[in-house]
Amino acid sequence: MKNFLLICLLVLAVKVTAQKSGDVKALAKPSNVQFEWHEQERIMFIHFGIATWLGQEYDEQGNFDLKRINPTNLNTDEWCETAKLWGAKEIIFVAKHVGGFCWWPTRTTEYCVRNIPWKNGKGDLLKEISTSCKKAGLNLGVYIYPGDVSFGAGIGSGGKTADPSLQTEYNKVYRQQLLEVLANYGQMMEVWFDGNCVIDVNDILEKYAKKSVIFQSKQASIRWPGTESGKLSYPAWNTVSSEKLITGLTTQYDDDPNGDAWAPLESNLPLYNHNWFWNPTNESKRRSLDELMEVYYKSVGYGSVMLLNSTPDTTGKIPYGDRLIYKKLGDEINRRFNKAEDSILNKLGSVVQVNLKKPTPINHIVWGEDYRMGHRIRAYQLAGKINGQWKTLIEGTSVGRKKIDPFETTEVTAVKLTITKFAATPSIKYLKLYNVKNYELPVSQKEMAQWTNCGNWDTKTFENGRDTIDVDLSFYIQQPGQYEVKFLQDVVVTGANVKDAIIEIDHQNTLQTYLIRKGNDLFYINRTAQISINSATKIRFIVESDNQSFQNRGRFVIRKRVINE
Repeated sequence: MKNFLLICLLVLAVKVTAQKSGDVKALAKPSNVQFEWHEQERIMFIHFGIATWLGQEYDEQGNFDLKRINPTNLNTDEWCETAKLWGAKEIIFVAKHVGGFCWWPTRTTEYCVRNIPWKNGKGDLLKEISTSCKKAGLNLGVYIYPGDVSFGAGIGSGGKTADPSLQTEYNKVYRQQLLEVLANYGQMMEVWFDGNCVIDVNDILEKYAKKSVIFQSKQASIRWPGTESGKLSYPAWNTVSSEKLITGLTTQYDDDPNGDAWAPLESNLPLYNHNWFWNPTNESKRRSLDELMEVYYKSVGYGSVMLLNSTPDTTGKIPYGDRLIYKKLGDEINRRFNKAEDSILNKLGSVVQVNLKKPTPINHIVWGEDYRMGHRIRAYQLAGKINGQWKTLIEGTSVGRKKIDPFETTEVTAVKLTITKFAATPSIKYLKLYNVKNYELPVSQKEMAQWTNCGNWDTKTFENGRDTIDVDLSFYIQQPGQYEVKFLQDVVVTGANVKDAIIEIDHQNTLQTYLIRKGNDLFYINRTAQISINSATKIRFIVESDNQSFQNRGRFVIRKRVINE
């Protein structure tokens, strides 16, 4: 009996200890497939189709002459070489876009590669890209649009036909197309259903795509951020509620660090701003290296995967200027992060310290948690030791696979990471210190460091696309002067805007000249009156949503006005 009681007490003690550390809390974790996909870090999209010859973004069946499609310089080996120029580990090929044209010789439609001059109608571009990817050591993903305009299932339909009498027939067509691709072209790392998929294809995915991540549909295992900018808002979490994930349309808006489903974000963007298909005009919209590096920091550096588009021209070649910027991107990423000043690996605990042999300038810390255990880290502080004193370099919340923390160049003798909030014992996979040469903190980042969050808004509270939000600024305005308040959107799908704003000072309606609107999202406040202990400053914002079908959220931030503009 005594032994039994002793065992019970020991078990209870273990449980109490575990509960205090938080280790018993169930956290969502990635599957092996999700982990393999996520570790790729960079993926290249390829948009190439009828729209390329039309010189527009969407292709529609109609009077288009398929005899025009003869990309005689097409070389999928070159496509793979282009992907490797910037470190991409996977290619997602758009095998069927909105109009319904198929790049493999399907018998489900005449609107396919069988009926173009290229290779006398004997070509199979999906087979060629599959073969080239295997040769180059790249994974392959496939985009097969669920709709088809000839069946009245156009943009955003998810495969739902406008005429219900056509639905059963189209379901058979699309299921056959998906089956052909997944059964005959090798294992896909990723299957893309753009705009959801209302057609039941679960049995096909279960048989042929067990080792694939799924973009949108009820079977979704990764998510769209909600914008095609390639940039996430911060914090960025890889978890959501399974109830929302099953809708097939979750975005970063649905982030939930405590969510029960692991669904990482894939940050997609076109190289041409903002066009997915090639034409001579679009080449002039090619993004700069600085733009692409900012995207890298705010996608990969926020823990997601970066999905960057490429688009061959009508000859089948990826333009030289595009290849050049991809190479510059890959070279710049390597230049910045190929050699660390110091690093640590695989550390458990809430405090980790790196001691340097001598005072060393650094301006980046790149680190990650072992996210196979879930999002354990919820808040952190990084400090540098300067002349024997600790100084905070950066603070943050989400980490995940990779967090890139840049800051002003600072000479330190040690760096200390303190996890200030965690759901279970923190597990640091790696932490690397860098001194990136020829680097300046972006002006936007320097500027945002001067702002303080003073209010929040969320379309969940909107009625008929509008809400009235009172922002109390009393705590932030405690002396006379000029101040700036900025309206920010964290997750932009179609956008939101401030319709109107009214200022109230010391509990009274006051002259609106004290509030000056300087644009769609910026307001100046002139606080000239004497400020006492009972003084108050408040702004009432009327915020409208551009599209009530999408959810959005954001913040209001404030700072003392910088008089140097």
